[in-house]
Amino acid sequence: MAQTRTAPPNEDKLLEGARSGDENAFAGLVDPYRSELHAHCYRMLGSVHDAEDALQEVLLRAWRALERFEGRSSLRSWLYTIATNTCLNLIAKRPKRVLPVDYSAPTDPNAGPGEPVVEQVWIEPYPDEMIGLEEGYAAPDARYEMRESVELAFVAALQHLPANQRAVLILREVLGFSAKETADALDTSTASVNSALQRARASVEERTPEQSQQETLRTLGDDQLREVVERYLQAWEQNDIDTVVAILSEDVCFAMPPAASWFHGREALKIFLAGWPMSGDWRWRGIPVRANGQPALAFYAWDEDEQAYLPFALNVLTFRGEEITDVVAFINRTTEPTEPEAYHRWVEQPIDPSSLLNTFERFGVPARLEG
Repeated sequence: MAQTRTAPPNEDKLLEGARSGDENAFAGLVDPYRSELHAHCYRMLGSVHDAEDALQEVLLRAWRALERFEGRSSLRSWLYTIATNTCLNLIAKRPKRVLPVDYSAPTDPNAGPGEPVVEQVWIEPYPDEMIGLEEGYAAPDARYEMRESVELAFVAALQHLPANQRAVLILREVLGFSAKETADALDTSTASVNSALQRARASVEERTPEQSQQETLRTLGDDQLREVVERYLQAWEQNDIDTVVAILSEDVCFAMPPAASWFHGREALKIFLAGWPMSGDWRWRGIPVRANGQPALAFYAWDEDEQAYLPFALNVLTFRGEEITDVVAFINRTTEPTEPEAYHRWVEQPIDPSSLLNTFERFGVPARLEG
């Protein structure tokens, strides 16, 4: 069964109050599920902004439909049914979210950062700790851990699935819904659910690493992980390209949305770093954070006019053993310049407020670091 949490002891009383129009009772009824519903919408949509829009719509629909809730399923299952179908409606209207590695071929490192894609096509980083996403499994029948199910590679793989397969896999494998519960939620047959699940599993397994980041990080251990991340950060702050590259895997990928460009392999990345971010033209500081259940670094660049370090990018790190295999640097600078050369010195462009919200403010890091 999908429901593993114990319902609040006063759920019946809250339900009765909410049905009579008590908004506080409704808030007490749905608040215990808010963070997990937010994560569910993020998995479906690949965007925190879109997930927040979806969650507001879900709560509004639930409020309006509360009279029709008959209690044949748990409240949690009912809310997930509303959330899933709300997201399916949004998916039909909005472009698919991806990462740069799925958008274009690797970039020539001598060409520089490249121009951004201004359309909203990029997956956004997820502040799982700030949202309060729990660890462990959502249900005994779940196949993926809650934190594993928001890892960047997993969320990116989900976005490649047809919408119905995406919904089936999340309901069955992440939330532990039975085939019948899933079929009821999607108004389809159990045979269709099982068929969609089989296809979705094959596609996701093809696009994700054999070992999840949660497994990798547990094997590495907190102390060793902290040591590698601190060494990597210190090397950036000292413009020590050799040390940065040494920590990366031979097949590393480095992407910088909203730029479509990305670089593949140590040698290519070394050329790019030496020519641009670690050329010595800019000074960096960083703060270790968490995003998508993974280690991340909030990077700040020195601003001479402000005499402070200002936010530049949230770098989400993916590990294989002690090596970093993927870096996705979510940049928060404006995409307004039309001249390609402006992005060669993107650090010096103004901060984009909406990108700043997605990359720094949601993660609870400072708006600036003093020199």
